Amino acid sequence: MKRQILAVISAVALATSANIAFAGGDAAAGQAKAASCAGCHGAKGISAVPTYPNLAGQKEAYLAKQIKAFKDKSRTDPTMNAMAAPLTDADIANIAAYFSGLK
Repeated sequence: MKRQILAVISAVALATSANIAFAGGDAAAGQAKAASCAGCHGAKGISAVPTYPNLAGQKEAYLAKQIKAFKDKSRTDPTMNAMAAPLTDADIANIAAYFSGLK
């Protein structure tokens, strides 16, 4: 019985960590893709407009999650939905890596 409980706990921990774990992207590739983000979020991820968030220094997994939410329209904003629509998973990972690496 203890082995079964331990196995279930281990499986849950593994599944949870798989959802939290983030493979990480290529920041250099992300920098090139992020050029179109500069208009609203600033050239280095610091927005000059109070209504647009700063992206620099945000956690990589958080950024990827938000971009994916805009892409699948579970988070809606006409501009961001349109910007995220053509991005691949690799693009999203790379952009998230780029902005998370900025100070």
